[in-house]
Amino acid sequence: MREPYNVLFLCTGNSARSILGEAIMTREGAGRFRGFSAGSRPSGQPHPYAIDLLTRLGHDTAFARSKSWDEFAGPGAPKMDFIFTVCDQAAAEECPYWPGHPMSAHWGLPDPAAATGTEAERRLAFSDTYRMLRNRITAFVNLPTESLDKASLRARLAEIGRDTTPAPTE
Repeated sequence: MREPYNVLFLCTGNSARSILGEAIMTREGAGRFRGFSAGSRPSGQPHPYAIDLLTRLGHDTAFARSKSWDEFAGPGAPKMDFIFTVCDQAAAEECPYWPGHPMSAHWGLPDPAAATGTEAERRLAFSDTYRMLRNRITAFVNLPTESLDKASLRARLAEIGRDTTPAPTE
């Protein structure tokens, strides 16, 4: 049996989108994929609305901390198989060298931490981001990764990143 694929979600602050991606990947990956997250300029802590949402949806949040992407580029770091940027700013930045040359794609999403309005509207932004990420991650973990050639897999990852269809509400 193959070791789980390691999947890194990158954002600038590593406080919301990438943290959500890590949690969803770990759950949806069901032992076949393992989620990680990091930021180019970590905020220092996960956004409280992200943690609250994950907790309400039954995710274990013990993993959640805001960390630098440098943690995953150095010696002794887990080897990544896939890297997804979830914010446009991080996608435009020069990334560190990733050992093993993982496959990457940009899955840009609006930043729920930047949402304005009432508390309910701001929390809704987190829920929307969660649903979009879950939809993309579910599509990804159901790909026949072992049987797709690299070019086909790369095309499918890009296609998933362009999908803006919201997942069904739980």
